[in-house]
Amino acid sequence: MLSAKERGGFSFDNVLRNDHLESKGYAMPKPVKTGTTIAGVVFADGIVLGADTRATSGSTVFEKFCEKIHYIAPNIYCCGAGTSADTESSTGLISSQLELHRLATGRESRVATSLTMLKRMLFRYQGHVSAALVLGGVDLNGPHLYTVYPHGSTDRLPYVTMGSGSLAAMAVFECGYKDDMSLDYAKQLVYKGISAGIYNDLGSGGNVDLCIIKRGSTEYLRGYATENARKYRRPAGYAFAPGTTAVLSSKFTRPLKEIAVVEEVVAAEAGMEGAATPATGEMDTTT
Repeated sequence: MLSAKERGGFSFDNVLRNDHLESKGYAMPKPVKTGTTIAGVVFADGIVLGADTRATSGSTVFEKFCEKIHYIAPNIYCCGAGTSADTESSTGLISSQLELHRLATGRESRVATSLTMLKRMLFRYQGHVSAALVLGGVDLNGPHLYTVYPHGSTDRLPYVTMGSGSLAAMAVFECGYKDDMSLDYAKQLVYKGISAGIYNDLGSGGNVDLCIIKRGSTEYLRGYATENARKYRRPAGYAFAPGTTAVLSSKFTRPLKEIAVVEEVVAAEAGMEGAATPATGEMDTTT
């Protein structure tokens, strides 16, 4: 009989186990939707990173102008997808550690150093820190572009996408990517990729942010393009007469100023606590 490794293909050995666990009330883990489109490409002189600006909680849009491109070092930036708190805390932690490293060594931070610190930190938590990252930067060895997955694995590619809108962005990159692109062409390509994610993924939206990293300079283009802009706004605004919205219920509570508050202070002199009066035998207290 062949072993599971020799048979190859998919393994369904855990189907009965999972059914048994569900019958006992254990909920099976569900796939997590990141709700973001982030991307990056390598061009002739550096890196162009891009991200959308929508932050969601389930099906609710919580923020339309969220900042998803995070500072790591003067020559390194990182796009984050996943839980906003995890991406911000993870990138902030590595950024502070790299700052201390630069002060101690007097040298520019290397992209490989930030990559190692990020993936070691994420691997330590075994994927429970929901931070899917696109890391890009330029150092003495040239431009570098990486993807960092929540469980700590990494890839190095000339163009990368991550997030729930990554498939739409990757379709644009595979169609339009060229080696040794010019800066203008790279900016337009990243813009088209993020825009494709915005229009084809409900978890992505808002504006398009870009970050251009070259040797010795960095340019952060906040609000580079506005997608899905509101087409019409009433010039005079909107005015609703009182009573337009029906009152379903009302409750009146008596004001607190009508309630009398009485304070009682008990003071006992030293050595007099517990002393009884000669006539009644009661405790001697003063109020």
